[in-house]
Amino acid sequence: MTRRTDDRFVRHRDALKTVTDRLGGIAYGGDYNPEQWPREVWTEDARLMQEAGVNLVTVGVFSWSRLEPRPGSHDFAWLDHVLDLLHEHGVAVDLATPTAAPPPWFSHAHPESLPVTRTGTRQVPGSRQVFCPSNPDYAHAADRIVRRLAQRYADHPAVVLWHVHNEWGNHNALCYCDVSATAFRLWLRERYETLDGLNAAWGTDFWSQRYGDWQEIQPPRDTPAFVNPTQDLDYQRFSSDALLRRHRTESALIREHAPDTPLTTNLMGTLEKKIDGFAFAEQCDVVSVDHYLTAADPQAHIGLALNADLARGMASGAPWMLMEHSTSAVNWQPVNVAKKPGEMRRNSLAHIARGADSVMFFQWRQAKAGAEKWHSAMLPHNGTQSSTWREVTRLGRHLRALTDIRGSTVDAHIALVFDWHAWWALELDARPSSHLRYLDLVHSWYEALWSLGHTCDIVPPGSDLTAYRAVLAPSLYLVTDDDAENLHSYARGGGHLLVGAFSGVVDVNDHVRPGPQPGAFRDLLGLTVDEYLPVRPTDRIALADGSAAHTWAERLVLHSAAATLRFAPGAAGAPAAGEPAITHNPVAAGTAGYLATHPEPAVLRRTIEAFCRAAGARPAADVPVGVEAVRRRTSAGGSFLFLINHLDEAVTVPARGTDMISGLSYEGKCRLGAGDVVIVRE
Repeated sequence: MTRRTDDRFVRHRDALKTVTDRLGGIAYGGDYNPEQWPREVWTEDARLMQEAGVNLVTVGVFSWSRLEPRPGSHDFAWLDHVLDLLHEHGVAVDLATPTAAPPPWFSHAHPESLPVTRTGTRQVPGSRQVFCPSNPDYAHAADRIVRRLAQRYADHPAVVLWHVHNEWGNHNALCYCDVSATAFRLWLRERYETLDGLNAAWGTDFWSQRYGDWQEIQPPRDTPAFVNPTQDLDYQRFSSDALLRRHRTESALIREHAPDTPLTTNLMGTLEKKIDGFAFAEQCDVVSVDHYLTAADPQAHIGLALNADLARGMASGAPWMLMEHSTSAVNWQPVNVAKKPGEMRRNSLAHIARGADSVMFFQWRQAKAGAEKWHSAMLPHNGTQSSTWREVTRLGRHLRALTDIRGSTVDAHIALVFDWHAWWALELDARPSSHLRYLDLVHSWYEALWSLGHTCDIVPPGSDLTAYRAVLAPSLYLVTDDDAENLHSYARGGGHLLVGAFSGVVDVNDHVRPGPQPGAFRDLLGLTVDEYLPVRPTDRIALADGSAAHTWAERLVLHSAAATLRFAPGAAGAPAAGEPAITHNPVAAGTAGYLATHPEPAVLRRTIEAFCRAAGARPAADVPVGVEAVRRRTSAGGSFLFLINHLDEAVTVPARGTDMISGLSYEGKCRLGAGDVVIVRE
């Protein structure tokens, strides 16, 4: 599990503790948008928040046009009243900067601030995040409103947390305008210093792309053929950094006036590709994420667990905040399916199980107008007589009973390596197969771990891995020299490492590593790749145990490695019968395994099960597939076992201790109802 002495862990843990200490328990609430309602509703809201057990609301996320109705003219009277009212009712505030939604007057005055698509279309105002992250006029206007907010509310007793922007890059991660082009050139000069350095990194002798002047360089806009892949990769990096620069600027303005109040930003859940989440998390005192279920996915609860484990990884193993999720249906999917009775509670407690010290929703009161009027809320259109309201108040009572859990950490003896740069690089144009998708690989490996009952931390490849019994790297097509050495060092030191196909192939610049593949990992894995063999979507590759694989295969030459599973006769173009598909290599005191294909779920599960068993990693409890068992521990040695039943039938599972909600005592086993959650103080 992650070392609990890491500086970032301590910073994230202590910052969130500052917030929950002031709240007196786990944070519970959601986005509150009083500017959308007449004043007479505000008092009712505050009263109902008390009734529901709400202790924290996020205010101001999309209120720029109310706070600054005309350029430089501010109206804070309404916000003064709201913050005072909430404080009087015992509800604390996560005060947001409203910079994710510039007001119409700004876009009208500065049309050049509007983002431009890759094809050259300038987008128009009328929604949110309609701005170029590199535009100086936007920066000036955003800095002004952030500075005024920080000056005015730095010492307001209701404000326990500052919320920077909203979902950085959700709708404007990539802008291709001329302002962005200028900013990109400056970013490149800082990165490469000289044109010779850039030309070498981009491999510009290919297709006569060599640059002789910085002004010749453009963003990777629409071209007749493939764009330079390193140019495209660097534009992803630049774009993430441009947003991160804005985050740092807003954060610095707040800290000038409120240095002792923690700050956060709601990073996007559902594993978004748009920004480097690890880089943003480093700049936050408290790590916060949003998460929404995919209604069409029957295994959406596994995706929830994956996102929660990634949030904890971004927090270096410390507790984190669930800043947004939904009480029921969302508004932006093709079919917005409502949650079943009990599902909202189960989702919420699943996040708590995996390290969240908050349960927050979008939003408090369901909107009557606008694009999100059909997005569910804590207080729905049909009010306090609704089943949703009954579930909301019930959950509030249950969370108060779980106060002692806050600050505890999650047991995880396995790490799963995740890297945004490897994701960006794998899915650029002109790869061997467009069907080899990063998230598909991560999800399939994670699902195998989840079905086996293992809890894992999701970490970047440069993390301290020494405390983990096993490390899984499903996909590292791109890996830096330092990160590759970190994985080598882990295995040499006695660790158990399992690497997925097509890994170690390219360096930080997306250059194929010289010599036999798999480049950075060939010595570690004790093998070389003679040929990469992409597989058509309709084909299956036979394996010697009678199962099959798909999407990808490799023809391996073994050196020190041994095969643990081989290919059988199968589809044309697949490896020959008897060639290795999965391998194992002893490395000093440890081991390194390799999957040269993408096996079907049952084979992948068996492979990971054997690997984890050999590494000495054990699940938190012996429970059936479909039941989660996750353990949180306190620094004083106490522990809490979360048992979450995703099945449609009751099960009996091991448990010893006291149910924190019902007060029942378990002397070795407990009955877990269909769809139920039990939290045991062990």
